[in-house]
Amino acid sequence: MPPISLVEPSGRYLSFEEREEIALLVAGQVGVREIARRIGRDPGTISRELRRNATTRGGKPQYRALVAQWKAQQAAKRPKTARLATNDRLREYVQQRLAGNIRRPDGSIVAGPQPPEWKGLNKPHRQDRRWAMAWSPEQISHRMRIDFPDDESMRISHEAIYQSLFIQGRGGLARELVTCLRTGRALRAPRARTQNRPQGHVTADVVFCERPAEAADRAVPGHWEWDLIIGTGRSAIGTIVERKSRSTLLVHLPRLQGWGAMAYVKNGPALGGYGAIAMNAALIAAMAKLPEQLRKTLTWDRGKELSAHAHFALATGTKVFFADPHSPWQRPTNENTNGPLRQYFPKGTDLSRWSAQDLEAVALALNNRPRKSLGWKTPAEVFDEQLRSLPQPGVATTG
Repeated sequence: MPPISLVEPSGRYLSFEEREEIALLVAGQVGVREIARRIGRDPGTISRELRRNATTRGGKPQYRALVAQWKAQQAAKRPKTARLATNDRLREYVQQRLAGNIRRPDGSIVAGPQPPEWKGLNKPHRQDRRWAMAWSPEQISHRMRIDFPDDESMRISHEAIYQSLFIQGRGGLARELVTCLRTGRALRAPRARTQNRPQGHVTADVVFCERPAEAADRAVPGHWEWDLIIGTGRSAIGTIVERKSRSTLLVHLPRLQGWGAMAYVKNGPALGGYGAIAMNAALIAAMAKLPEQLRKTLTWDRGKELSAHAHFALATGTKVFFADPHSPWQRPTNENTNGPLRQYFPKGTDLSRWSAQDLEAVALALNNRPRKSLGWKTPAEVFDEQLRSLPQPGVATTG
């Protein structure tokens, strides 16, 4: 065995004398918490020490101070070679889900916008960004356990992925791949959230408190939340998110005939694509594609875009409810979805240039990202399960 150092470490780490004391107490059948109390350490520290540094030569773990000291020193050696730098298969998996191309349902690649050259700036402000699969490091890390349940080589923590991107010299991933992260920032820093802008008029029968209780606990599918993401020139894209599966629909809102050909008229027709009439038509077309059992309610903010909600409810059978003023948390699923969507449709860009097929491709990419809230399943997988669970028409049931 290579020589070990018995130099007194800093107080943060266990010393050789402490490991000798632990070995004696373990041999005396003393419990973990009692060992921690006697040597003045946290029980978690003792538990990790026994799990990581015990010897297993005899077939079952045995704790010996000399072996534990050597194993601790080997683990503490720095610098270490990053796992992403040595495992080509692991690196390819991470890169594909972080920076891979998004595709249409037929498999063809969607190029998206042409982003400017990356210069290492902290955050892309009001400019196009590359369209990519853009799974978060946490999504990548946890999805590996589902895709490779028996392959221990295909394991990496989300923090290791972040360090490979943010810390120079960690290796494995190219530095410019930070642009594929949801925020796109080149430095790790907190981000201020945008404020909700309440507006609109609501009648007493469609206020948020009248929404059925089943919509709140996510136990029953078919309850949706709606919002708009706004671009330059009064361009917009509608976003509809199902609360249970987190499945996302993107609604194409093209500008109407006459846009740009006439001067703006106050209180005139809304030609930007998301006036009440155009919005109603686009929303009815999107929701009509769903089975009747999966369009129960729709929760909206206080905007005036759905002022014709009574007609929409009559046409689709979907009850509409409006969130309270200054209460974006009453539509949490939609608010949390709009953040990732801004990776594809940044603020300050023209959203009218994207076709309905482009929006479908982005929605497909988003719906095939694994979600922590779904046990690392994808929204598409959960939504398909919901569709299969619906009662089929014409099939008799027995009581």
